[in-house]
Amino acid sequence: MLSFDDDAAIAKMPGLGLSSGRGFMPASPASPASPASVIGGKAAKPSANGFRRIRIDDKRVINGDTDVNQLVPFKYKWAWEKYLSACANHWMPQEISMSRDIALWKDPNGLTEDERRLVTRNLGFFVTADSLAANNIVLGTYRHITAPECRQYLLRQAFEEAIHTHAYQYIVESLGLDEGEIFNAYQEIDSIRAKDEFLIPFINILTDPEFKTGTLENDQKLLRSLIVFACLMEGLFFYVGFAQILALGRQNKMTGAAEQYQYILRDESMHCNFGIDLINQIKMENPHLWTAEFREGIQDLVKQAVELEYRYAEDTMPRGVLGLNAPMFKEYLRYIANRRCQQIGVEQLFAGANNPFPWMSEMTDLKKERNFFETRVIEYQTGGALSWE
Repeated sequence: MLSFDDDAAIAKMPGLGLSSGRGFMPASPASPASPASVIGGKAAKPSANGFRRIRIDDKRVINGDTDVNQLVPFKYKWAWEKYLSACANHWMPQEISMSRDIALWKDPNGLTEDERRLVTRNLGFFVTADSLAANNIVLGTYRHITAPECRQYLLRQAFEEAIHTHAYQYIVESLGLDEGEIFNAYQEIDSIRAKDEFLIPFINILTDPEFKTGTLENDQKLLRSLIVFACLMEGLFFYVGFAQILALGRQNKMTGAAEQYQYILRDESMHCNFGIDLINQIKMENPHLWTAEFREGIQDLVKQAVELEYRYAEDTMPRGVLGLNAPMFKEYLRYIANRRCQQIGVEQLFAGANNPFPWMSEMTDLKKERNFFETRVIEYQTGGALSWE
């Protein structure tokens, strides 16, 4: 049995991945005479076991040495508020009927071959993408973040990634698709595999049990990986697929799948925004990480990501479909890339890029009694259980 006094055992626990100094328990009692232990001009009283209570000013997003088990006092209220909002947005895939989608899919004349390719390629990317995202959080990012408010949101985010994987599996099962073909697409379809191969090195950095923050090099590696996942994976790689399936829904096709994608888009938009806030907080606390060379490296990664996602757009829709075509997505991806660069303080790359799909911004706005794909939400129940008329 693990003893809380066994520092060596604690340090080796998989998933905690933090030294006893900034993970499971604080490393050592602060000296009452030290500046960090002074509260209101008086020395903070250490407890019987030598530890003192946490002060807000002691907390850090990375490389903190406060007890990560103590959620309060809050320092990063923005993270806590995002956690509460995410909980209020809770939904489950099986709440959404797939009956119309099933009928349409089974009808030989229901969808064109190009539309069917778009759906299967879409699912081929997404069925494993959210699992990659969840593994990156649970096995990597979480153990390197030392602010418990941010960890709380990451736990909720990991759960939402599981819901998204559930949703894609629910669509695949409902339509009677070949599960082996769909779930192995990330190994067998070049345009999907290329995106995952771009991401996997950054996952491997954070999930490496030997990787520890605390040096300039490793802190920059962590920050770079956070940018890749928040801004490029969730903030760019998902958007061709979202736009395609939601475009189907706008034409009253695959409405059950499109409705689930709309909920997923709302969740992923919050994941992206949380990640950007986390990145900017780390920058504020560690300005020495944000060098000109580092920023140039981020710009190079953004360019690579735009090119990879454009290739994916070309593969999923080699001909125009639904009033969309691949060149439109090139402009859309450049527009999104500029926005992500602006949000984290990197110079924009694509001058004059515009949004050819302004309706996409409306898709994240799920409100009571909003008409959506000819279904009407009557009310939200406990934040997410939906009643439909």
